[in-house]
Amino acid sequence: MKLIGIVGTNSDHSTNRQLLQYMQQYFSKEAEIEVCEIKDLPAFNEPADKVAPATVQELSNKISAADGVIISTPEYDHSIPAVLKSAIEWLSYTTRPLIDKPVMIVGASHGSLGTSRAQGHLRQILDAPELKARLMPSAEFLLGHSLTAFDDNGQLVFPEKVQELEECFEEFRDFVTINNELVKNHQAKAELNRQFSWELDANGGQN
Repeated sequence: MKLIGIVGTNSDHSTNRQLLQYMQQYFSKEAEIEVCEIKDLPAFNEPADKVAPATVQELSNKISAADGVIISTPEYDHSIPAVLKSAIEWLSYTTRPLIDKPVMIVGASHGSLGTSRAQGHLRQILDAPELKARLMPSAEFLLGHSLTAFDDNGQLVFPEKVQELEECFEEFRDFVTINNELVKNHQAKAELNRQFSWELDANGGQN
């Protein structure tokens, strides 16, 4: 199974990056996880031709080729970082690779609550008509006190969180397998979703 892990921040020192790198190593026998950065993507600026910049297209291609996506988001002011929202806006406005793509959301924060509000907002965003990601239901991995969660070798030191992450990841692998089996015969519907536009009504006319 090939998965893409997206670091949902432009911070040079992020425990969300550490979390994805830990998952990449810890679950290496179960899946190949490529950790991808978004910090070098340009800020979203609606292109008249709806063509993605090269860096966005590269990320889009990796998402399309993967069996599933893991997004690790911090929580800034009770929501996701602007850089993550910008990256998602590029994808939703141009290539739309997340349609029918299985997505697992995880998050790490310095406080005790993890990233519960940010994850809730991210679920709402990814359910938008231009995105239509397949979100793993009833599962959140919230890593609080993340500054003390990893040792010098990048290993997660909270045993209860290791067990929780194992269970969540096992569920996600099953979710990816089941989801991809369900959608493989509905490519026409997926392509129709990619053509969605708020500027067109159901009959193809302008609103």
